[in-house]
Amino acid sequence: TGQASQRVSQSVFDGSLLRVILLVDVHDGAQQQFLEAYEQLCKQVASVPGHVSEQLCQSIENPSQWLVTSEWESALPFLTWVNSEEHVRMVQPLHGCVRDTRSLRFHVVREVGGSGAQAGKGTLQAAPRIGDGVIRHALTFTVKPGSEETVAKILADYASPDPRVDDTTRLCRTSLFLHGNRVVRAIEVRGDLLAALRHVARQPEVRAVEEAINPYLEQDRDLDDPDSARVFFTRAALPAVHHVTVEQEDPTAERHALFYPARPECGMRLAEELARHD
Repeated sequence: TGQASQRVSQSVFDGSLLRVILLVDVHDGAQQQFLEAYEQLCKQVASVPGHVSEQLCQSIENPSQWLVTSEWESALPFLTWVNSEEHVRMVQPLHGCVRDTRSLRFHVVREVGGSGAQAGKGTLQAAPRIGDGVIRHALTFTVKPGSEETVAKILADYASPDPRVDDTTRLCRTSLFLHGNRVVRAIEVRGDLLAALRHVARQPEVRAVEEAINPYLEQDRDLDDPDSARVFFTRAALPAVHHVTVEQEDPTAERHALFYPARPECGMRLAEELARHD
């Protein structure tokens, strides 16, 4: 009976229960090693604030495919944990037995026969949010002081990769911001973010750029080493926590960014405050 709002909204600040789904592809023959490492991880995760429950499943068709589901009181404690050095240390034992992973995060909108929302662990998402089909993702890292101008030129002066990933995924836009020696690269993708990131990583132009900036990074990395690359991108990833667009965004509009140096442990609280003032 009502007309859908033209406002595109994405936010993790509504306090809704969060369901996290992790798809895991385990190396052949490493199933028992994976299970033992996961059980140790579970004992540690159980004490993380905001964590509610955990479930591990193994495919009945392919023993190498596993599914980890977890429930969190809201998105905030999960994002605080998954982007922490503590998380990097906790998951380290899994790296040797895992070929590939994919993480999906969902707010719970409806629940039938469950007790999650009624048990005071959180609330259900009140209403479906309106989307525009675009996924927003960003990476941040620091470069050695004095190299800022050189890094900015390297990152800005390269041939753009083919925007078409497949029939359903397309690269929309990349923006580069530099504040002091901190770099932020914002990426917008229509379709499958993981497929787009893998597509970009395979492009010769992008590989050459990543190699060119390696000597200037404050944190060493080796993108040919899966463990090194995984740790770097875990630390560098910036989850999209809030986005609002009214009507249709002008594709020719200039993009600006504001940098807020928050006090230690206050970054997410500051983001929540900023999200109230669109």
